[in-house]
Amino acid sequence: MTTEKMGFEAEVSRLLHMMVHSVYSDREIFLRELISNASDACDKLRYEGLTNSDLLKDSGDFAIDIRLDKESKTLTVSDNGIGMNREDLISHLGTIARSGTSSFMENISGDEKKDVNLIGQFGVGFYSVFMVADKVEVLSRKAGEEKAYLWSSDGIGEYTISEAEKVRNGTSIMLHIKDEAYEFIEIHRLKNIIKTYSDHVTIPITMISKSEEDGAEDEETSERVNDGTALWARSKSDITEEQYKEFFHHVAHAYDDPGMTIHYRAEGKIEYTVMLFIPSQQPMDLFDPARKTKVKLYVKRVFITDDCEDILPGYLRFMRGVVDSEDLPLNISREMLQNNPVMSSISNAVTKRILSELEKKAKKDKDGYNQFWETFGPVLKEGIYEDFARRDQILKMSRFYSTAGDELTSLDDYVSRMNDGQDTIYYITADSLEAAKRSPQLEGFKAKDIEVIYFTDPVDEFWLQMIPEFDGKKLASVTRGSADLDDKKEDDNEEEKSPELEALLSVLKTNLGETVKDVRKSNRLTDSAVCLVADDNDMDMHMERILKMHNKLDGAASARVMEINADNDLIKALSKAATKKGSVDLLKDASQMLLDQAKIMEGDLPDDPVAFASRLSKVMEASFK
Repeated sequence: MTTEKMGFEAEVSRLLHMMVHSVYSDREIFLRELISNASDACDKLRYEGLTNSDLLKDSGDFAIDIRLDKESKTLTVSDNGIGMNREDLISHLGTIARSGTSSFMENISGDEKKDVNLIGQFGVGFYSVFMVADKVEVLSRKAGEEKAYLWSSDGIGEYTISEAEKVRNGTSIMLHIKDEAYEFIEIHRLKNIIKTYSDHVTIPITMISKSEEDGAEDEETSERVNDGTALWARSKSDITEEQYKEFFHHVAHAYDDPGMTIHYRAEGKIEYTVMLFIPSQQPMDLFDPARKTKVKLYVKRVFITDDCEDILPGYLRFMRGVVDSEDLPLNISREMLQNNPVMSSISNAVTKRILSELEKKAKKDKDGYNQFWETFGPVLKEGIYEDFARRDQILKMSRFYSTAGDELTSLDDYVSRMNDGQDTIYYITADSLEAAKRSPQLEGFKAKDIEVIYFTDPVDEFWLQMIPEFDGKKLASVTRGSADLDDKKEDDNEEEKSPELEALLSVLKTNLGETVKDVRKSNRLTDSAVCLVADDNDMDMHMERILKMHNKLDGAASARVMEINADNDLIKALSKAATKKGSVDLLKDASQMLLDQAKIMEGDLPDDPVAFASRLSKVMEASFK
């Protein structure tokens, strides 16, 4: 029989090293992870069996068995679920089989004791077995297939896969327990773990062990050790906070605690039960392009699917939990769920309830809501352009930072603080809060005490195209068009442009040509020498940069308007030089450096970085002569 030896992918090897060499205070969670995986495997087979009954012919009643053997120091967790074939074993156990692998690695800090807490957040709970075992063997046969396979590893750097004999479909995971983890083959210890973490699992969990008489092991005994009732079917008054927390851990495969719990039963024409959670941390796949929701759909407490696109809109994909319907047929397929009127009604009602609960939290628990917003706000805002019916509601729920202070604010709050006579909500878009705060375009607004909102999530650019105003107030970018600041407060009685400034504007237009749309005096700059702005009818500069980054920009980028600060010392010096004979040639390098400076402040590179470096070297050399 051929045995294949393979190496773990780099990120898995690093994870395993972290697991094995870390002292983790909650090592017992390995059993919760194995039971959750076994429960999911049974649920998946039950669902597949709805449309292919042949898959169930060898399964019998779904069950999870936990077998102890003190003599061999092994613990085996078995199920008769969907099972795995060779490709599944490699994908699920040899790699971190998620789209967010790179995100996981980015969050590894190097502090092993701290990093191990990331395990649950990134959905790699299986690997926790190596905290208690020095060898793990996974025997599995996929339902509907003949061949079985044995996966084996000591968790150090390699694993083997070979064909094996297995009568029924499903998976058996045998852990060879480390000497220092002997407590995990003590029956009373394991019962306590199961009661704590997995009592709500609806699949029967049976403990099998040899009875002990006079210190010697005798014949095997078996005992069901979980309650097995659907937690969501119980009354809220009968459920403790700890039970809610552990169910969240089970259903979300997460280690963090839920930030918010929504549990209720809807009665009437359509009846269903909802137990949903908002995590306190971002799930690993939150920004996966597939944007799949992870809420499990049950019908009369029978699992149907965890891949139902219609159960919640994509902008609520951070929700975890269960929706259990009394009105959908048990044999409903994924195809039948699409456009099903009952499913549509449930989805609309549950979405409405989630948003309503969040609105209540925003009013009653400002700090808690702000914490939620920091974690999931960028996702919820997708609903502003996706969900026309709830657009205004989500916009009012949205929170942003602004020049008014360090706290999150709403658009309603912004409007309440607007200056007398101000009829426009000003904003700036940027890649980050820090970049937005550094923008020179803000200088005039700050000087005039006009508040500007920072929009720093990529999604902001898209919904802004669809929302021209809020509460009757126009939304306007400070980086587009004329700032028109002189009308917002008392007139400054600004003097007309001086002959020197007029000369500099003419020189800059000549030297820069078509690389800029125009060169004009700025009324938005107070400190910086120069900035770039988009013309009134042109695309916002940040939006254009996003489209260019993703190769979605049709045609060449728009030329920008360059604005100069007449009160800046550099501009004053250049203005004097512009009146001299031959000033166009004299200021050719300076003109280009001003444009490059403006681009750098916008987060862009100069068109020709080498030429920019050469000009900068000349300026530095001249300054030291």
